Amino acid sequence: MSHADHIERSRTRQVDVSGVRIGGSAPIVVQSMTNTDTADVGATTAQVRELAVAGSELVRVTVNTAEAAAAVPAIRQRLDASGCTVPLVGDFHFNGHKLLTDYPDCARALAKFRINPGNVGKGSKRDRQFAVMIEKAIEYGKPVRIGVNWGSLDADLLARMMDENAKRATPQSSDAVMREALVASAIGSALRAEELGLAGDRIVLSCKVSDVQELIAVYRELARRCDYPLLAACPGCGRTTSTVFQELAERIQTYLRAQMPIWRARYPGVETMQVAVMGCVVNGPGESKLANIGISLPGTGETPVAPVYVDGEKTVTLKGDNIAVEFQRIVDDYVRATYGGEPRAAHLTPEKKTTTGRAIA
Repeated sequence: MSHADHIERSRTRQVDVSGVRIGGSAPIVVQSMTNTDTADVGATTAQVRELAVAGSELVRVTVNTAEAAAAVPAIRQRLDASGCTVPLVGDFHFNGHKLLTDYPDCARALAKFRINPGNVGKGSKRDRQFAVMIEKAIEYGKPVRIGVNWGSLDADLLARMMDENAKRATPQSSDAVMREALVASAIGSALRAEELGLAGDRIVLSCKVSDVQELIAVYRELARRCDYPLLAACPGCGRTTSTVFQELAERIQTYLRAQMPIWRARYPGVETMQVAVMGCVVNGPGESKLANIGISLPGTGETPVAPVYVDGEKTVTLKGDNIAVEFQRIVDDYVRATYGGEPRAAHLTPEKKTTTGRAIA
């Protein structure tokens, strides 16, 4: 008998996504995501079919612009005409409430909506915009995946929990507070969706954490505290169709592997350094802050700038054609300053801001 025979799955509700069942006693479902521009109907349709043939039982597409939302019904029609019935999941952020309102045919064509409660709006707009998306899911009879990312947590929730933790006689670590914030955001958002009228068996939860052990801890806590089904990883994204991200990530990784033996002999402790190369405006800045040094690259259609974060603080914004070379130099300087005791270069120092919010030297 194999070890797997002894594993007992948590009992969860079961969610039906256009005939694909998630949770309960159903087998684990495989979902992937296109990295095409969704507005390109031909390219996106072709990639969806390829993913379905490869075994993806659900396919997620980014719905980030009006053009993308307008293209979704045509993509669905072409897939149906070719005999490909794989359900489409719409990935929404910032403007999802508006797109679902303005493009009802998009809402109808999708089998599931994906919402990140940390990215649906800021301040007083957040609750209302989240409510609009849930109301649209109810109107069109769609299940919702509530996905929380520690790179884009609800800032107000996290700040409040950090403050409460600081007042405790024995405060928890910041990592523990962040884990709790992820769990609280996911479950709290699901309960709010139910209050708005979405049935409990129409909700799937997910959390994204870069560190594997942190991810396991978060999912164990989610499984302990709720019975919503849990879709445990994040694929590539249609928001990062540019090859800049992949090329720079590979270049930096190759450089780190080559340099690490040299650095390890010269700079004790450097082997613990974490470097993040992110390619998404949605979660990139937040996740870059969680590494020792990180860069958030622009995706397709985004402003061609790349902010750099050192020990959680934004230090400089890189532009132009030499981003890779400049970032590599910043990593070198960080190693020498942090692990070698050398003076910190200017681009390792956090930006200072005036009262008008403009960065100054």
